[in-house]
Amino acid sequence: MEKGHAMRFDPSRTAVVSIHNQRDVIGPDGAFAHLFHEQITARNVVGKLSGLLDQARTAGATIIYTRIAFAPDYSDLVPNSPLLQLVQQAGALVDGTESAAIIQPLLPGPGDAVITNQQVGGFGTELAGLLESGGIDTLLIAGVATNISVESTARAAVDHGCRVVIVEDACSAATEAAHAASIESLGLLATITGCADIQI
Repeated sequence: MEKGHAMRFDPSRTAVVSIHNQRDVIGPDGAFAHLFHEQITARNVVGKLSGLLDQARTAGATIIYTRIAFAPDYSDLVPNSPLLQLVQQAGALVDGTESAAIIQPLLPGPGDAVITNQQVGGFGTELAGLLESGGIDTLLIAGVATNISVESTARAAVDHGCRVVIVEDACSAATEAAHAASIESLGLLATITGCADIQI
């Protein structure tokens, strides 16, 4: 882990990718609060993410939010994983509802990009196009859950040719052990750092 070493990033080539900061995922009363909220609170993920996003905006870096949301009848959900089956069973993440909205403390600002997708990871053709058109080759990735959507997005971004940095203390999973195992795996693919060491 690179903690303790300041890392400088060129804002013109850097994007912060903020993963699934939606009420059903990270809110205290969301559909998946029973899985994630304890660790989100214990690790102060919302506070850390808010600070990271503010720093990046001030520096002029690109901010990209990914959110997962489905049609009310789930006609666009492919239930090919237990997690997505759970989403449908819980009636969660319906596009246009408060439950699928990004939570108030982390609302996108003017000029921030918001990408809505229907898969576990946030990396797809829309995100790839944004990076290409913006000349961005470095991604700072943070959000919930570390071992699911963060890791999935990071792996796809690495395969796409991006330099990937995981902002470890702005991520969490259902348990500390799950988070730590994911970070250990990601350390072979991405740089691991913390909010305090990022200079944009």
